[in-house]
Amino acid sequence: MRVYLPATLPALARVATAKEFGPAPLTGYAVTPALIEWYASGDTEELEYVALTDAARASLRMLAADRADGVEVAARRVVIAAEVPDEAVAVGADLAERSRVRLARAVALEEIAAVHVDEQSAAADVEAAVAALPAADAGDDDARFTVDGAEAHELLWYATQEIPDLVG
Repeated sequence: MRVYLPATLPALARVATAKEFGPAPLTGYAVTPALIEWYASGDTEELEYVALTDAARASLRMLAADRADGVEVAARRVVIAAEVPDEAVAVGADLAERSRVRLARAVALEEIAAVHVDEQSAAADVEAAVAALPAADAGDDDARFTVDGAEAHELLWYATQEIPDLVG
């Protein structure tokens, strides 16, 4: 199953060193039965894009959490795409996050298919989105619009061999 795992550049640097993404449990996003039912008209590519977008949104929250902990982290969303056995993935019944899944184990570097990262030009919008998250969560429509503005940027695709260059 293709699983999209939200991350940050420091987390990606740990993957380069440890040769795995973890520790478990991990929250990811995938094409789940609930997502297929909700987006019945979507083909596989569209459904995977929804899961990727959900993971990118979760990456924003990871950026905010890192910053709250005093970690200096670049304003770039990171999503790790991995191919893991179906039995490694637990699909929940959360209708608010139809694509959300859990992995009870770390993901080995060999299972990582690609990495998706914001380009540098997205930094200002990602920065604004991170700052707007608390107000967006409180229901502020303008803040939600700002958070959605980060999603206007497509994530760039990188092969696993390029991870050291991304974090170097």
